[in-house]
Amino acid sequence: MKPSSILRTTLFAAGLIGAAAYAAPLPAPFAQQLNANYPAIETFYQDLHKNPELGFAEHQTAAKLAERAKSLGFEVTTGVGGTGVVAIMKNGPGPVVMLRTEMDALPVQEKTGLPYASKVSTKTAAGETVSVAHACGHDLHMSAWYGTAKLMADNRKAWSGTLMLIGQPSEETVHGAEAMLKDGLFKRFPKPDYALSFHDDATMPSGTVMYHAGPFRASSDVVNITVYGQGGHGAVPHEARDPIVMAARMVMAIQTLVSRENNPIDPVVITIGSIHGGTVANIIPDQVTMSLSVRTFKPEVRKRVLASIAREVKGEAIAAGAPKEPLVDVQPGTDSVYNDPALIERMVKVVQGAVGPEWVKEMPPKMTSEDFSQYGLQPGVKAVLLHIGAVDGARLDAAKKAGQPLPGTHSPQWAPDFKPTVTNTIKAETAILLDLLAPKK
Repeated sequence: MKPSSILRTTLFAAGLIGAAAYAAPLPAPFAQQLNANYPAIETFYQDLHKNPELGFAEHQTAAKLAERAKSLGFEVTTGVGGTGVVAIMKNGPGPVVMLRTEMDALPVQEKTGLPYASKVSTKTAAGETVSVAHACGHDLHMSAWYGTAKLMADNRKAWSGTLMLIGQPSEETVHGAEAMLKDGLFKRFPKPDYALSFHDDATMPSGTVMYHAGPFRASSDVVNITVYGQGGHGAVPHEARDPIVMAARMVMAIQTLVSRENNPIDPVVITIGSIHGGTVANIIPDQVTMSLSVRTFKPEVRKRVLASIAREVKGEAIAAGAPKEPLVDVQPGTDSVYNDPALIERMVKVVQGAVGPEWVKEMPPKMTSEDFSQYGLQPGVKAVLLHIGAVDGARLDAAKKAGQPLPGTHSPQWAPDFKPTVTNTIKAETAILLDLLAPKK
């Protein structure tokens, strides 16, 4: 039986819809409930948006998610992996399905001009005072998570199995999923058969559900490099060993790893995002530091690129006569997200029935990273990360015609077109969960 037929049969069996109602984007009772719930969902969103918290410091945010999940009848555990929330609802025999949302915000000063814009500032673990904003849309994800949880809790006759809701800390550092797993997420709690998550996207009209089967989001690693030289007077460079020149040569050598050592059909991005050295014009410093972001899809490419970076850096130092070998410190981030192809095919059919085929689009893979990947790497867990368009369609079309890009995620101006985006996210999440948790005949 096709997934869309399973969903239709499930809802018929539950006595929730008739033949005419199914033709609508969401079965009528669910659509009515969603409309009734929407004001509370929007209020929750604005509260989250106004009060963001950084990764592993989401104490108030986690408490708000936990409170709402408890009120819906979920069994809730907090403090998993630091500030993580796990909410379990056992509703008869069937599979275990996990729906994850991220909770953390970014160290960004919001410049949206919204009446509920964040004015929060806080100290980082390093003691630096920074502004904080939900510039990546995790507040929208949490709002949809709550809206979907309420629909599922209020319609338990329509499904059977175990629903597992996850509020994950610190996605932006790509270490929150790992922290929850290390704290026994899949040992202390039921291990999911399926894992699902959504992410807002600036490239498609609001409410467009986007998918990609197979490798979808890139792995991410940080490489910190310290280049050692011999300091001296800027007027007599021959009496020194200039680490700034060495670093410049290293930058060019590292970039050629992409253009000359990598198969063009295996995407690689190496960004030198930080380079520091020296104090004034007439002093040659004795060291320079650089920080690199490395993105790949295939594990073998990831391993080779990281090794090649170290090789090029050390080779340039030898060629320049550096007094000391550079320090190359690789800080592993997260693996690439892999969307199970069979599960993608099943979900696409279900979502088309829930929101309409015209609102479901295939998208290319992205070089940005997401630690949702860690769940799908666990044995027996089939995982899918979907995207949801979050920009008003007319505004997006006008920007494309003008050739001027609009602010996207991580921008101080990022403000999702909330209502159509969150509404279709909830519809899609609910339809997928009902399909995966369909009662057996």
